[in-house]
Amino acid sequence: MCCCRQPLAAASRRNKTEDKETALNWNRLAAVVLALLAIAAPHVAAAQDWPKGTVRLIIPFPPGGPTDTIGRVIAQKLSDIWAQSVIVEYKPGASTTIGTDFVAKALPDGMTFGMVNSSLVTNPFLRKSMPYQAKDLAMITQLVTIQSAIVARPDAPFNTLAEMIAYAKKNPGKLTYGTPGAGSNTHLAGELLKRDYGFDMLHVAYKGSAPAHTELMGGRIDLVVDPFLSVLPYVKAGRMKMLATLGPKRVPGYAYPSVSETIPGFSMQGFLGFVAPAGTPKPIVQKIQADTARVLADPEIRKRIEDYGMEVVVTRPEQFDAFTQSEMRRWARVIADAKIEVE
Repeated sequence: MCCCRQPLAAASRRNKTEDKETALNWNRLAAVVLALLAIAAPHVAAAQDWPKGTVRLIIPFPPGGPTDTIGRVIAQKLSDIWAQSVIVEYKPGASTTIGTDFVAKALPDGMTFGMVNSSLVTNPFLRKSMPYQAKDLAMITQLVTIQSAIVARPDAPFNTLAEMIAYAKKNPGKLTYGTPGAGSNTHLAGELLKRDYGFDMLHVAYKGSAPAHTELMGGRIDLVVDPFLSVLPYVKAGRMKMLATLGPKRVPGYAYPSVSETIPGFSMQGFLGFVAPAGTPKPIVQKIQADTARVLADPEIRKRIEDYGMEVVVTRPEQFDAFTQSEMRRWARVIADAKIEVE
């Protein structure tokens, strides 16, 4: 009988010990959860009460043009949703660096956020020094993709992108292409096309789209790579020849071929998005994203954006962050291979 009782007593002691340890672990877990809730509670409350006062949307471009129009339309609609003023402030210069730096250095309270474009993912590799780093910004959402196009002078000895590439390979170094400037999104598109498909053409940088257009129509250069909307009026007038748009599919509402129909898998699109200073409470970032998505779901606003040759692409903060990181890796290689640098 003794032999049986001792193991039973030992088992009972072990069970009591395990019960105490389990209870202790549950107490510790409960304490951790309560601590996390205590930390999160002010942020949740802040998001529910936010905004109180005027919110600033920083646009790093000069007034005028489609990007400004989109920013002002969204700002007005957000003002209506939040019942607070959302004012647009323009801080152009240095390929959006001045405006984006202003956002990066603003108080991370959600009262200042900014619009960015594709320069966000190329500037760090084009410029010798940057006043801010990627870690200084919190991604909110991508807003739209922006289509670019490659066009030729009307008397060019080719009519399609495939014919142009074949011509360039047979006549190395003969073709010239213009863009609105060295390091521009469209310049990088031309370099990517050259690198990936083994042909050569000489880049000619201009100070803006207008002089590039003039030189093309005057027959002094062969090609221009520029935003779709910028070249569209000249294509319709027969003063330029559309070879391809550079996105993965045709621009909605237009019959012009996309680059992917000639070169499967190739795509180069610009973008617009919203960012906030790093450290902005996550619930506020999520609120700005959700309310922006609500604005851009309006069919009238979507139609207006599509008329600019853009496509609405509303993403969550983590998606926009992953996208920008991927784009940085992509363009870092292109810029290094082409040895491009902007002063």
